[in-house]
Parts: sequence; C-alpha cells; structure tokens
Amino acid sequence: MIRVLFVIILTFIINSALADNKYITIASTTSTHDTGLLEYINKEFENKYKIKVRALSLGTGQAIKVAMDGNVEILLVHHKKSELEFMSNGYGILRHDLMYNDFVLIGPKNDKKKCSSIENKMIQIKESKSLFISRGDESGTHKKEKELWEVSNTNIPLKENWYLSVGQGMGSTLLIANQKKAYTLSDRSTWIAFNKKENLKIVCENLPPLFNQYGIILVSNKINNDLNIKTAKKYIDWITSDEAKKLINNYQVNGKQIFFYNHN
Repeated sequence: MIRVLFVIILTFIINSALADNKYITIASTTSTHDTGLLEYINKEFENKYKIKVRALSLGTGQAIKVAMDGNVEILLVHHKKSELEFMSNGYGILRHDLMYNDFVLIGPKNDKKKCSSIENKMIQIKESKSLFISRGDESGTHKKEKELWEVSNTNIPLKENWYLSVGQGMGSTLLIANQKKAYTLSDRSTWIAFNKKENLKIVCENLPPLFNQYGIILVSNKINNDLNIKTAKKYIDWITSDEAKKLINNYQVNGKQIFFYNHN
C-alpha cells in the first residue's frame, strides 16, 4: 500500500512538472533534505531564474532507480561507484563531483574504547554482538556500511539477532539507535542536524574510509523525451558556479558547516 501510494504521488509530481517547462525535478538524498541544504540553495536558484525546483528525498539507491526510469532530470546522490555505473550505462549526460563531508560511526555513550581504525571497531561490534542499526535501504549510507563490513573482512551479519535492518531514512535510523543505545553509521551532516541523541556519541571519525563524496548528474533525455534537459542544464551550470560554492560552504546547522564544495 505504501509503495502504491508513493508511485501515485511520484507520478503526480512528475506529470505536474513535465506540464510546465519552468519546472525541474531532482532526486536527492535524505541528508540534503533533512539538513535543509537543498531547500536553501533551491530557493536561491528559483529566485534568480524563476524556475521551480521540485525535490524528491530518497535513499541513493532509490533515487538512482527513479532516474533510470526517466522520472527526474537531475540526480544528487553520494555513492560514486553507483553513479559511475549509471553514467557508463548511458543514463546520464554529465556528472560532477559537487561537495563532500564524511560519515561517522555512532554508538552508545558508555563506549569508552578508543577507535584505532574503523575496521577494528566493526570487528569489535561483531565480536561483542553489540546492537547495530542498519538503514537497510540501499542508500549511500547503507552502501558505505556494507563496504565497511567488507574492508573489515567481516560478512554482513544479516541473520544475527544483534543486527537490525530497519529500511528507514537516516533520521529515523538515528532515532531508533538512540532509543536502543545502539551503533549505526550516519553522514555527519544529518548527525549534526539530529536533536534526539542524548544516548549517543561519535565513536569513530576522521578516518579515510569515512570520506563521503556527493555527485550531481544530468539525466539523459534518451530515457524520456519529455525531460526538461535544457532547464536542468541551467541548474547544473548554476550549482557548479562560484555563487553556489559560497552558498554551500556558508550553509550551517547548529553553527557548523556541514557540506564542503569541491566541484571539478
């Protein structure tokens, strides 16, 4: 029922957008939505060009699927391997690295063990059978979590009772982790914006495997001739400009910069 409702809503949004060439639609991650960044920068674009931007807040895997179906003009996601596959399979016209932050491993406040490496910490969690909350939704964060188990030479513990796959967005996953005093992986921006974390803290951070690159892609209109590619290209040109760079770098949540522009 939920999936059917989602499809109905998505179809309504897309049809409304395609009916007017002053609209474009972006499929983006929950992190750019939950932190307020996308709404903030889109308002600046709309005010300047009088073009409406509609954003779908999805996990990276689901956002890519929506784009592959020809339902959006732009992708803004954070799993480079999947993005490059999307491009090599002909679904995208162009792609840019846009901005970055990092992932942080979150855990209960009573975890006093120093994090010497993310690999060792993942092994510790498994060996102690400490409760771990996984997004389980094929988002960029979920894909990164699976990579961390792999680099730790640890099979993803799907059938273990201490490993809980919830199929939720980042905010909901953090809420569950806080309630259960469990471990989870989060992008730093959502962690900063999240307010219900009295039982949690960062247990691993600032390590190379936790780097989090965001890419922006112009979807090919070969998938769907009705896509408003000309207007979407204007958005891509703008978001990769010095004007957008300042907006992204100056955007803060709780007094902290959460995304760092690195377009190339």
